[in-house]
Amino acid sequence: MIKIMLVCSAGMSTSLLVTKMRATAVKNNIEVNIFAVAEADVKKHLDEVDVVLLGPQVRFLLTKMKELLGPKGIPVDVINGIDYGMMNGEKVLNQALGLMGMAKVE
Repeated sequence: MIKIMLVCSAGMSTSLLVTKMRATAVKNNIEVNIFAVAEADVKKHLDEVDVVLLGPQVRFLLTKMKELLGPKGIPVDVINGIDYGMMNGEKVLNQALGLMGMAKVE
């Protein structure tokens, strides 16, 4: 099972995006656990994730997260602002899969 963590300011603004990503995963028979957390709670989940995506509002955390997660081999990136704003679950799921070197959904 793929574990994807989304990080935003309070952990709430990404809840709709998580729902849309899950729907895309189900439609494509991909086993995932996708969840969102607030910036303050990231360290509580470091041993539970395969990939981390940052909401555009916390893009300033990218370097810090790469330093924290890089040694663990966990890829980190910022969600594209347009995909985030449009709540495009398919594109964001593809971004996460791509970071892990996995085939993307269509």
